[in-house]
Amino acid sequence: MTPAELSVIFFLQLAVILAACRAVGWLAKRFLGQPQVVGEMIAGVILGPSLFGLIAPDIQATLFPEGSRGVLFVLAQLGVGLYMFMVGLGFRTEHFRQNARSAAAVSISGMAAPFLVAVAITPWLMSRDLFGAQVGQFQATLFMGACIAITAFPMLARIIHERGLAGAPIGTLSLSAGAVDDAGAWTILAIVLAMLGGGPELAIKAIVGGGLFAVFMLTLGPRVLGPLGRLAERQGGVRQTTLAVVLTLFALSAFAMDAVGIHAVFGGFLLGCVMPRGVLSEGVRKQVEPVVVVLLLPMFFTFSGLNTQLTTVNDLGLLAIAGVVLIGSIAAKGLACWAAARLTGHDNATAMGVGALMNARGLMELIIINIGLQHGVIGPELFAMLVLMAIITTLMASPLFEWVYGRKARERGELAAAPTDL
Repeated sequence: MTPAELSVIFFLQLAVILAACRAVGWLAKRFLGQPQVVGEMIAGVILGPSLFGLIAPDIQATLFPEGSRGVLFVLAQLGVGLYMFMVGLGFRTEHFRQNARSAAAVSISGMAAPFLVAVAITPWLMSRDLFGAQVGQFQATLFMGACIAITAFPMLARIIHERGLAGAPIGTLSLSAGAVDDAGAWTILAIVLAMLGGGPELAIKAIVGGGLFAVFMLTLGPRVLGPLGRLAERQGGVRQTTLAVVLTLFALSAFAMDAVGIHAVFGGFLLGCVMPRGVLSEGVRKQVEPVVVVLLLPMFFTFSGLNTQLTTVNDLGLLAIAGVVLIGSIAAKGLACWAAARLTGHDNATAMGVGALMNARGLMELIIINIGLQHGVIGPELFAMLVLMAIITTLMASPLFEWVYGRKARERGELAAAPTDL
C-alpha cells in the first residue's frame, strides 16, 4: 500500500475502532457492571476474524488489510508501552511493607500454584503443537506459568480504590500481592524471551543488558530523576517541556529494552516505578493517561483481536484443552491465594475476596500473550485459548468479589457502594 492509501484506511480504521470500543465498553458497564476496559477487550475480538471476519469477511478484509497492520502494530506497541509506564507510576512499595507476611504468602502461593499447573499441562499442550517449533518444554512451562500467574493489577487497584478499600486489610493485601506476582511474571517472561533470542550470545545480551538496566533504574534512577521532580514542584505542575523530557526518557527506556532483545514494555514499567512521586507523577498521569486509555489502547485491543481466531479451536481435543487451561487457571490462582490468606490469619470472606480479585488477568494477560505470539513462543490456537481465559477471568472478578465479600462488607459499613462505572 502507498503512504496515501495507508493514510486513508488508517483514519477509517481509527474511527471504527474508537466507536466500537466505546460502544461495547458502554454496554459492558451498563448491563454487566464491568469496567470500560473489559468491553474494549471484547470489542477487539469482535473486530477480528472471530466475529466481524466470520460475518462479513470481505468488508473486514477491506477495512483491515494486511498491508495496514504494520501501522496498527506500532501504535499498539506505543499504547501498551505507555500503559505499562502508567502502571509503574501507580506501583506503591508501601503496600507490601504494610502487610508483608500475608502479602508474601499470597504472592508466593499465587505464583507457585500456577507453575505447578503449567508443569502438569505443558507436555499435553506441546503434544498438540501449540507452541513455536523452537520452544523447548522448559521455556514453554515458564511461559505458561507466567500466563496463569499474572494478575490484572491496574483493574485490581481500580476496584479497591473506587470501593474505598485502599486502607483496609483486603486492599493492602491484594495490591501488594498482585504487584509482586506481576513483577515475577514479567521477570519470567523476560527470561523466556532471552532464552529464545537465537543463541547464547543473544540470550546473554538480553539477560545481562536487561539486568543492568533494571539495576541502574532501581538504584540510580530515583537520584537521576530527582531534579525533574523538584522542577515540577517549583513550577507547580508539569509544563510541556517537562512532559517532553519524560516522554523522551520513556522512548529511550523502551528502545533500550527492545535493543537488548526483551520488550519495550519493561522499559516503560521500570521508568514509571522510579519516577518521583508527587507533582511530577500526578501531572504526567493527568496529561498522558487520557490519550493512552482513549486513543492508543483500543488500537492494541484491535490488533490483538485481529490475531485472535477463535474458530481455530474447532475440535473436541482443542476445546478440552481450552477448558482445562481455563479451569486450571481459575483454580490455581484463586484457590491458592484464598488458602494463603486464610493460613495467615484472615477471615474467610476476606480470603475469598482476595482470591476473586487476584484471579482477574485482564489487559496484563493480553500484553504477555501478544508478546509471546510476536516472538513465536505460542501459536494462534493457544493464543485464542489464552485470550478467552483472560476475558472470562476478568469478567468474573467484579461479580465474584461482590458475591463473596462485597455484600457482607457493605452491610457492616466497611465498603462503599458498588460503582456503576467500573
